[in-house]
Amino acid sequence: MSSAYELIEKIPTVEEYQSLRNTVGWSKVNDTAVNMSLKNSLYSVCLYNNNQIIGMGRIIGDAGIYYYIQDVIVLPNFQRKGLGKKIMNSIVKYLADNADSTAFIGLMAAKGFWKFYEDYGFQRRPSDAPGMFTNQVQRLKTI
Repeated sequence: MSSAYELIEKIPTVEEYQSLRNTVGWSKVNDTAVNMSLKNSLYSVCLYNNNQIIGMGRIIGDAGIYYYIQDVIVLPNFQRKGLGKKIMNSIVKYLADNADSTAFIGLMAAKGFWKFYEDYGFQRRPSDAPGMFTNQVQRLKTI
């Protein structure tokens, strides 16, 4: 395994994105939706080793009040080498250069990765704090 890593500010291809998700055990999502989502990213970085994608991270949001860090992924064989920090440092620099000082910056940490994000200044929401989500549109209804 080479130690030559290249971090590039770019949007991954749909295939790269799906491969990363699959390798870390995240659910498969529709390619058309992935393509639209990636194109609408505010910022994205990809990490390569020997021309193979091994990680990524991106920011989504409205470029004004709300920014959300999404899809910070490093393949398991490359974890614990400081590569997630390379990705996050690039994301943090983008936010420092582009987000207003009053902007809300959020993320959803994968289970067990809270400490990684706390090192960057993120705080866990208290269990009684507001906030909800769904990832199943078919469950939404009008009332």
